[in-house]
This record gives sequence, C-alpha cells and structure tokens, in this order.
Amino acid sequence: MTVIEEFQVHRDNVRETRTQRHTCAALDNGQLLVRIDEFALTSNNVSYAVAGDMIGYWQYYPAPAPWGIVPAWGSGTVIQSAHPEIPEGVRLWGFFPMASHTVLTAGRVRQDQLTDVAEHRQPLPALYNNFRRTAAEPALLQAMESQRSLLFPLFSTAYVLFDYLQDNAWFGATQIVIGSASSKTAYGLAWLLRQSTAAPPVVGLTSPGNVTFTSALGCYDSVLTYGTEAQLNPLPSVWVDMSGNTGVTAAVHESLNTRLRASVSVGLTHWDAPARKGPLPGPRPEFFFAPAQIGKREKEWGPGVIMERATQASADIATATAEHTVIEHRHGTEALRDAWLELLDNRAPAQRGLLLSLAQP
Repeated sequence: MTVIEEFQVHRDNVRETRTQRHTCAALDNGQLLVRIDEFALTSNNVSYAVAGDMIGYWQYYPAPAPWGIVPAWGSGTVIQSAHPEIPEGVRLWGFFPMASHTVLTAGRVRQDQLTDVAEHRQPLPALYNNFRRTAAEPALLQAMESQRSLLFPLFSTAYVLFDYLQDNAWFGATQIVIGSASSKTAYGLAWLLRQSTAAPPVVGLTSPGNVTFTSALGCYDSVLTYGTEAQLNPLPSVWVDMSGNTGVTAAVHESLNTRLRASVSVGLTHWDAPARKGPLPGPRPEFFFAPAQIGKREKEWGPGVIMERATQASADIATATAEHTVIEHRHGTEALRDAWLELLDNRAPAQRGLLLSLAQP
C-alpha cells in the first residue's frame, strides 16, 4: 500500500507546520492515485495560505482543523487508476497539494485534460479543478515542465491582471506603479505592459537590495526603493500591490492621493504587516481575484481562450527573462519546511525558482 506524506500548515499560525503520513485506501470507481513528482514553492503559496479561508484554498485538499494543506502548482504521474479512460503512467499538470501523493476523482475526461469532480470541490472556483494531460500538449510546453510549475501560474496571473487593467482602459491612468517589483508576478505584468504600445509607463517599487536585479530585468521605465514613494511623479496612476505591505500602500496613497485612479491588491506575501487604522486617501484598495476576470472573458471570448492566451504569454515571458531565473530542486519535508519559512520571512532570493518533491525517487 502507498504511504502518502503531507505537509500541513496551521491555519491560524502559518509558521507552525507538521508532517502527516497515512496509507492510501483502496480506490473507488473513477479515482486516480497520483505521485506528485515536483511542485513549485513561490510567493503564491503564501497568498494561498493567508487567503485560505477567504477564497477557499484550504478546501481543495481538506485536512482536519486547525491544520490545512497549501496547494501548489506541479506535475504528477498516475500510478494507480480506477478510471477506464486514464491508464497508469499518464502525466498530469495542475493544482496539487504539498504532498507525496494525492487521490483525484476524474470526470469530464478529454484527451488533453481531466477534471477532479470530487463532491467537496463543487462550490470552489473551477479553474483549479482541471488537470492537464501533458502528453497531448505541444512539445514546447512539455519541454518547459519545470518552468510551467514555477513560472506559468505567476505569469498567467500577470496576464489576467494585464487584461483586467487593459479592459478598464488603465482606469484613466498615465502611470502604473507596481510594488514588490522584483517578484515574478510583478515583472511579468511589467513585461506585458512594456510590450503594449497602449499601456502607460511602468514604475517599479522594490527594496534597496533588489534594485540591481529589478533594473536589470528591463521591464520597468523606472525603479524606486521603498521609502521614496514621495518621489513618484504626480500623475494619474494605478497602484498594484503585489505583497500586502500596508505601509507601502499607505505611502503610495499619501503621495498620489486624488491622482490615484485605482488601487489593486494582488498578493499577500507581507502577511504579517500591521494593519493600518483609518481610511487611506484616494480610492479604496480592491482585491484582484483572477478567476472573476477569467470568468468574464470565458463568456466574452469563449471557453478556454483566455487561458490559452495566458499560457502563451507565460511561455513568452519565461523565455524572455530566463537569464534572471535560477531553478533549484530540493527534496524532503525538512527542505520544504526551511523554504516555507524563507518565504514567510521574505528571505528568498528574487532570482531563485524553487521546485520540491516529497515523493520517494
């Protein structure tokens, strides 16, 4: 019998973690046992944990309260199948748990994908229930398997965010200011904005230690450090907060004030930043929920079109910025625990891309 190893996080104190092991039960009809070969650990995962109750991320792979399993994008292999259309050996890419293995309930099976139709997933955003069957996909995507887990979810978010800003005519802004500018989602968005002849100039805000890296990306028209928000050009602007750093957001709002046309909150990596008391000058910050924009485009453009475009954009950004990413592979729960704490403390190097595995080689 297969032993499943899970990395669990305390929902009320995300620094507290534990490893749980249990034996996989016999599969019911339609179920698949998948070995998770590798998954990416990025700032996205911190946001999943911090917003776990608000958006429902804890519910994809339930654990007994107060514990939760943080989802992660990765690749896996079907090692046991109770579904007639899915043989053993099928490779999958999708939204997996931080674990060695998982059980999926396959439904709506196509040559290029399947959907997990487990009952507990039905109220959740459908985007995360789909798993790609990678053998049926273009050779380019198969050759970029590690980049796909590590970078494509971040760059896809950047593309959907770019589409959202463009869909709203940049909110009438003539300047877009992006926080945590060294993060992959941030510079993915900046790269897309720079490629667009219609988009406003882009300013990146980052820490002093990341100025050289951020400037070298070539995605920003200018780069400023935290603490110099007062130097922002007093132009109609959009603020895109990639980290949830309330202090930086307050400084940007105070600097631009009524010139701020929109304040968009995307990430929550500064999860432990103290909350600001009292209202901010300018527009109220709004949380960007990518599935909502995806759902809008699904209706307008047709099923799957926006994600096809996001995938192509992700491949383009990954190729264009490849020299700025160092991919590192680690194995085991101790390595995962150390990397998780690095992320929580914002100590992870901007250029590093980390892939982990808990399954036995």
